Amino acid sequence: MKKFFIKICKFFGFEIIDQNEFTSPTLNKELNEDLSILNKKSIVLPLGEVKITRKVKSILIVIRVNTEIEVWDQNKRRLFEKPKIEYSIRSIKSLINSINYCQSKYLDLKIKTIILDDSSKIENLDKIKEIIKDVNGEIISLDTKKFETKIKKQKTQQTFSNLASLYQCFEIGKEIGEDLIFFIEDDYLHFETMLEEMIATYERVSSQVGKDIFMCPADYPYLYMDNEKTNILIGNKRHWRTIAKTLCTFLTSKKLLDLYWENFTKNCEDRHDPFEKYINEIYKNEFCISPLKSLSVHLTNVNSSYGLSPFIDYKNLWDQNK
Repeated sequence: MKKFFIKICKFFGFEIIDQNEFTSPTLNKELNEDLSILNKKSIVLPLGEVKITRKVKSILIVIRVNTEIEVWDQNKRRLFEKPKIEYSIRSIKSLINSINYCQSKYLDLKIKTIILDDSSKIENLDKIKEIIKDVNGEIISLDTKKFETKIKKQKTQQTFSNLASLYQCFEIGKEIGEDLIFFIEDDYLHFETMLEEMIATYERVSSQVGKDIFMCPADYPYLYMDNEKTNILIGNKRHWRTIAKTLCTFLTSKKLLDLYWENFTKNCEDRHDPFEKYINEIYKNEFCISPLKSLSVHLTNVNSSYGLSPFIDYKNLWDQNK
């Protein structure tokens, strides 16, 4: 009778929880395993099942890389005080580890990686090429000349190049992005589960709210400086909070990139205060969420409010990505 009942439940799409054995007979899994199925259902105990209506088909990852400038527009040193190339290398390594982990769980998910490089030395580019050789990725060189008529004249070439690289990243996303697009800077370290959690949470939350969303992988300390109202959501395997600000590392959809294209381009036309002024304006109308606790950490100066996420073992994460 029990086997027959399980078959009936499977046929009608219901799941059974055996709390005595701490298993799900219909899923053939223990309850401490991942119970969700990409593009089908998201299951979080004891909240039950969310049917996925917003399915994720592919993700384009666009990474902005500059291995020469230590900290843009600042004289401060980063945590661990290493040359910039060290941060870029470890950042890309951690991202590749996260991509491989995600791909091992979601075999049918299409993942493409593009690195937009700004004037790196040949030896540094060779190191990056070695890291990405086993993933679906390519390296593109920044073409600053094409933005001379699009970006206002800046006080320094560094500022102009920073705006140009951001502009070109957005253009890459608009030209070849198909579904989700993840814009990433090269001074973040990522936990191995980062990409899987973001994709699974994206489809869960987007299905619940009935629209595409923005996501930030980092829990920035500056978001706790003001007494701002926030909502707490349940993601795939952790809590998430709604936020109204990000830096330039975030994930969204091709649909939202197209819808707010004027904001994205306007943000790159000049140095604003804050730098992400017109990106942040989008969050007045759209959901943007970040994880609790952080899935990626921004390796800036230890005293920067835009940097180190709370309650992270930084030394361990740094050493894991040598």
